[in-house]
Amino acid sequence: MKFLALTAGEPAGIGPDLCIQWASRPRRHDVVVLADREALLERARLMQVPLRIVNYEPGTPAVRQPGELTVLHLAQARPAQAGIPDPANAQYVLSLLDRAIAGCRSGEFSALVTAPLHKGIINDAGIAFTGHTEYLAAATATPHVVMMLVGGGLRVALATTHLPLRAVADAITADSLTRTLDILHQSLRTQFDIAQPHILVAGLNPHAGESGHLGDEELRIIGPVLDRLRARGMHLSGPLPADTLFQPALLANADCVLAMYHDQGLPVLKYASFGSGVNITLGLPFIRTSVDHGTAFDLAGSGRALTGSLDAAIDLAAQLGAGHG
Repeated sequence: MKFLALTAGEPAGIGPDLCIQWASRPRRHDVVVLADREALLERARLMQVPLRIVNYEPGTPAVRQPGELTVLHLAQARPAQAGIPDPANAQYVLSLLDRAIAGCRSGEFSALVTAPLHKGIINDAGIAFTGHTEYLAAATATPHVVMMLVGGGLRVALATTHLPLRAVADAITADSLTRTLDILHQSLRTQFDIAQPHILVAGLNPHAGESGHLGDEELRIIGPVLDRLRARGMHLSGPLPADTLFQPALLANADCVLAMYHDQGLPVLKYASFGSGVNITLGLPFIRTSVDHGTAFDLAGSGRALTGSLDAAIDLAAQLGAGHG
């Protein structure tokens, strides 16, 4: 049998809380949590939630009873205090990912779900890190991946991910945009069973450049790429003004939106689905989903963190992982 791997993320954040709260309910999927065993038990005591940990052994059945959790133990560098991140544990956080990646690539795990980590804390430890998406791509030598969020009846993918706004325009090239749309189109077909996906593509500039008066990326790069891909048979609309793109009349006949940068598309999706959205990394050699929120240090250990996004991420990973390969 194969387990779905769930990394517990930043140990001072709500990732451990989410794993513990998820364990308290009946399960539909076989999940192994990658975390420090003693840290999970300590957090459960703080939350006043009963928890029994079963050590992970490949090939053994998953625990099914509420209050039980199958755990693959990796030790933290230092004990974590809820709400107070420690850069000394940055390498531990990455070791969870490394072990999960190895298990997914070997076929030990069916898919990967990630609880939130904190990019700033990892960078404070002297480790260059821009996010899960980029780390997974580098670790698997995948030349191009696509970040897509699902929720609230929407699918929103990104042409660029975690970049300063001043760097976005330079990062949108004909080659990069073509590869993004190729991966997005193929993933919608193979993972989501959409025979002929219709993708709405946003422009970069206000009013999609206003015919070149507010920026010419739409005329020089985005429009020509879309024309070439339409000639190959893709169903693409755009470049469209982002301020009017997310309207019901347009979305009703579309399968996905491609936004040019992080804060162009994700505020809309998170408004529609926050707490139940799922982040998916397309283009990897395995299925990876994640929660749509951060570490919420102010909630860590309180028992008040909501598990809706983790539930949805696990459900989607299990669904996609069952048909992957």
